[in-house]
This record gives sequence, structure tokens and C-alpha cells, in this order.
Amino acid sequence: MENRFGTISIFIKPDKCPITKLNDLLSKYSDIILGRMGIPNPEQNINVICLVIYGDTDQLGSLTGKLGLLNGIQVKSYLYKPE
Repeated sequence: MENRFGTISIFIKPDKCPITKLNDLLSKYSDIILGRMGIPNPEQNINVICLVIYGDTDQLGSLTGKLGLLNGIQVKSYLYKPE
């Protein structure tokens, strides 16, 4: 399977999310994560983590699927499709 670039946006309700589990999961997939940016917004009780990844569709699906099982998290992903 061919590797491609992509992004994953993780929207977190910090009062409902097990942050330690989230960070452990991201550490397990660190081999496909090229960059990570976190943006806290305590006034609206939401944090956002944006990941830039380089991997195949199986890796992306595995990571996003496991993230989606965590409480207090919504996940959106995009894979870049070269022309």
C-alpha cells in the first residue's frame, strides 16, 4: 500500500476526555506523525489538536478509529490525493 500525506483534526472536550490515553495513543503512532499542533480554548471548553501524517490508509484508519472510541473526542481526517 502506498503512503500518502494527510491531516487529522482532533476536537477534545477536556472535561470528558482521558488525556493520558489520548497522548499514549498518539505516541504509539508517532512513526506516522510528522507534526502536531495543539490549540487550547478554555473559554469554550474545547481543545484542538491538528496532526500532519504520512502513512497508508490502513494506518490512518486504525489511528482515527481508536481516537474515535475515546470519550469527549471528535475526529476528522483527510488524505491528500496527488493528481
